[in-house]
Amino acid sequence: MRGKYARVSGVVFGVVAVVQALRLFNQWPVQVGPFAMPVWFSWVALLIAGGLCIWAFRSGRR
Repeated sequence: MRGKYARVSGVVFGVVAVVQALRLFNQWPVQVGPFAMPVWFSWVALLIAGGLCIWAFRSGRR
């Protein structure tokens, strides 16, 4: 059961990382309420989501 959870988490974080990368390369604007999110924020989100994706897949192998 733990392995399935780790794989699902890895896939979800992987999808988030891919969307952040697409936003970076396509320069898509993001508006959260009255605030416009700067594009550099996607670098941070990409690193965090990518790291969590790798961590989830590695922990699922154990």
